Amino acid sequence: MDIKELKTSISDLKKRVSDTLSVLDLENDENRIKEIEFLMKEKSFWNDPDNAKNITKEFSELKESIDFWEKMQQEINDLYEIVKEDIEDKDVSLRDDIEKHYNKILEELYKKEFLLKFTGKYDKKNAILSIHSGAGGDDAQDFAEILLRMYIKFCNKKDFKVEVINENKGQEAGIKSISLLITGKYSFGLLKNEYGVHRLIRISPFDSDHARHTSFVLVEVLPELDEISEIVIKDNEVRIDVFLSSGKGGQSVNTTYSAVRIVHIPTGISVSCQNERSQTQNKEFAFKILKSKLLKLKEEKLLDEKNKLKEDYSKIEWGSQIRTYVMHPYKQVRDHKTGYETPDIDSVLDGDIEQFQQLSNK
Repeated sequence: MDIKELKTSISDLKKRVSDTLSVLDLENDENRIKEIEFLMKEKSFWNDPDNAKNITKEFSELKESIDFWEKMQQEINDLYEIVKEDIEDKDVSLRDDIEKHYNKILEELYKKEFLLKFTGKYDKKNAILSIHSGAGGDDAQDFAEILLRMYIKFCNKKDFKVEVINENKGQEAGIKSISLLITGKYSFGLLKNEYGVHRLIRISPFDSDHARHTSFVLVEVLPELDEISEIVIKDNEVRIDVFLSSGKGGQSVNTTYSAVRIVHIPTGISVSCQNERSQTQNKEFAFKILKSKLLKLKEEKLLDEKNKLKEDYSKIEWGSQIRTYVMHPYKQVRDHKTGYETPDIDSVLDGDIEQFQQLSNK
């Protein structure tokens, strides 16, 4: 850009940030920070650890937001003052420095504005992501593992922590099912649109005739929620099974019955957890996931559908997919929710799925 274009762009950026701040109402956030600071000085504040944890988390998020926008506004104002001076295009070094700084600010602002679109009740929560192989045999189980790698790579790019909750490996290849706890701010908001059936079309590596095969995988995404008061599970509504854990646990792996499976009898929902060393911890986490699933059903007004889970699994087949990955006879990924297509399937499988999220959250 020449200096004239830079001046116009920085001026537009200054107005853009000003308009955003008028909508955000940071003054209200600053007042809330003062309220929390007052509360934290009270001796009784720490008597309720869970409540204190939630409020201190809110405090940190408000402070982080205000600090970001104050820094952003200051940097843009400083840049604006520089370009107001009589700078000529022949001052190549100075012009390049200004443009570099402008692009850096623009990138930071874009990332922040993208997250501002996530206004859902649970968007800031951690995510519980489950992958289930469907129609397609070994190909589907292999596809489930391909998607697992895709999501792990995406999480690594976002600096999200990934922990395996439960895993059921395929006999010949891949995985039958796996559940992950993904920890990181906005991880649920960023992944919630992955919920649905994913379809893969390719030459099967498991077919000696090298025929083209189609396979299906179901991806479930739930928010990790704290205690859900509106969901009450009665003892006679669940069946709890314990079995040998194949997860972490040192020398005691496969020698202690620490893994837990909870079946919710009215809905047929089954949840397993074996990532913790103790049966009690696995039971608590499994109940947390079960309550998240029941809350989702309640919000969708589907609690009266007794066979909902079985119906979901029966839909892991042709015609119900949200995204199709084609490896043969051409390369393409098509997102059926947005209609977006890209031939760069390799980048997508390397974790570049934010392009679909951006379109879904316009």
